Amino acid sequence: MDTSHQCALAVHRANRILGHIKSSVVSRTREGILPLWSALVRPHLESCVQLWSPQHRKDMDLLERGQRRATKMIRELEHLPCEERLRELGLFSLENRRLQRDLIGAFQYLKGGLQESWKGFFTRARSDRTRDNGFQLKEGRFKLDIRKKFVTVRVVRHWKRLPREAVDAPPPW
Repeated sequence: MDTSHQCALAVHRANRILGHIKSSVVSRTREGILPLWSALVRPHLESCVQLWSPQHRKDMDLLERGQRRATKMIRELEHLPCEERLRELGLFSLENRRLQRDLIGAFQYLKGGLQESWKGFFTRARSDRTRDNGFQLKEGRFKLDIRKKFVTVRVVRHWKRLPREAVDAPPPW
C-alpha cells in the first residue's frame, strides 16, 4: 500500500468517527469536543507515521483537513482561521507534532534512552564548529525517493538547526 492510499484511509476513518461525535454530542464546547478529538480522532490521523511521513503536500493537507474540521466544530471558535483556532486551543498542526515526535525520538536514542537494537539508526559526527550545535548527525544517501521521507533523514535536516542548549541538555531519566 502506498502512503497516499494509507493517508486517505486514515482520513476516512477519522471523518467517520468525527461524524459520529458531531451527531451524538450535544455540547459543542471546548471541554466537550477537545477530549473526544484527542482520544478518538487524532490517533487515526497520526497512525503509522513513526517511520514514514506523508510524501506529498496533498497527503499532508488531507490529514490536516481532518484537524481543521474538528476544531471548526467548537462553537466559540468556528469563525476564526485554522491557525488561530489551533493557537487558542493550545494545539499544534499534525505536521509539527510529527516533527516534535521525531526530534524527541532522536534525542532519546542519542542520549541512550532507547534499546540497543536501534544501534546504527543514526550516524553521529562530533563537530567543533561554532555555528552549529556541536553534535551533528550525518545524512545518508539513498537511491529511492521514498527513503528520503524516513525518520532518519527527516530528523537530520531539523537537528542541524537546534540550539546547542537543546542538544547538550541532560536526559530526563
